[in-house]
Amino acid sequence: MSETASTRTPLSPTPRSSLTRSKERGRTDRAELDAVLDAGLICHLGVVLNGTPVVVPTIYGRDGDTLYLHGSTGSGNLRAAMTGDVSVSVTHVDGIVYARAAMHFSMNYRSAVIHARPTELTDPAERMHALRVITEHAAPGAWDAVRAPNKKELAATVVLALDLTEASVKVRTGGPRDEADDIATGGVWAGVLPMRQVFDAPISADDLDPGIEIPRHVLERCSDTVAAG
Repeated sequence: MSETASTRTPLSPTPRSSLTRSKERGRTDRAELDAVLDAGLICHLGVVLNGTPVVVPTIYGRDGDTLYLHGSTGSGNLRAAMTGDVSVSVTHVDGIVYARAAMHFSMNYRSAVIHARPTELTDPAERMHALRVITEHAAPGAWDAVRAPNKKELAATVVLALDLTEASVKVRTGGPRDEADDIATGGVWAGVLPMRQVFDAPISADDLDPGIEIPRHVLERCSDTVAAG
């Protein structure tokens, strides 16, 4: 049985997940970690490959306190990920903060950093569940509407599970934090330029059979954007 938001253990910083700057922006509620991960589409996976740090963007999915990643069996990055600890980060930029002094420009953001040692999933049911979670994270409703992975595709795919026990969340909101002297001097605009991610209207494939309409689960993904347009 999955834990509820009220019974889950709060985020407890470890030496490597502890914030060293702007600690007041840290969050300890696991629901905020969930929110950052669930709102994202791409994470950045940090590994050490042949003695060199490498950071690669990849899609992911979350189920409870587990994060799932997948990729080709031929991927050197994923093979490296299975040999030790990795770091995964997700960031959302919510606005550019304009200040009266160059050094006080900033960004409003929500970010999460996870430290874990990935586990390769080998059980067929667990692998299929993880692939469903990843697919549904990016494209809700799509898994049941399309062909499931076949044996050849599964054989060519590595599926990893990461525990979300060791993680940090950091959030900045609000306007600029200008010096009193700069505020008193005046004459320069200060404020926030908000940012958000939206979906445009769907574009059907060139080779789509005539008469196939855009499915509801796709339209629902972009309904607010299309309605506004």
